[in-house]
Amino acid sequence: MNTAADHACADNPLLDALGIRLARVGPGHSTFELDIEPRHLNRQGTLQGGVSATLLDAACGYAGLQTEEGGALGNAVTLMLAISYLGRVSTGTVRAVATVTRAGRSIYFSSAELVSADGERIATAQGTFKRSPAAPATRAAADTSEA
Repeated sequence: MNTAADHACADNPLLDALGIRLARVGPGHSTFELDIEPRHLNRQGTLQGGVSATLLDAACGYAGLQTEEGGALGNAVTLMLAISYLGRVSTGTVRAVATVTRAGRSIYFSSAELVSADGERIATAQGTFKRSPAAPATRAAADTSEA
């Protein structure tokens, strides 16, 4: 597994709080996983749509953050995300697998599928993302560690 994947959610408080794990990341692809818990369910007892959307957004976004093998993860913002909800799941592990479908210097497009442990497609997403510079706090920490 890529070392970037080992620490990527540590700097993303929302993903960390939800228990979402970055399983793989590399140039043009990423995979996130979530073990479904009762806190992730809606009133009907199935995975809440917002949790699915968060998984798909993260997967699509992270797929374009590493531009070269072994390189550092960059930053990006979501410009657009379209989601199609196709099925339901209540237990087990879900996986969001994303790939970049086209990329320019600052804008990239990616798509993802959210699948259950038995391979059922739960949702799909297509998104547009814009690479952005590191946040000031991140840059300051990097400057300090290099000194």
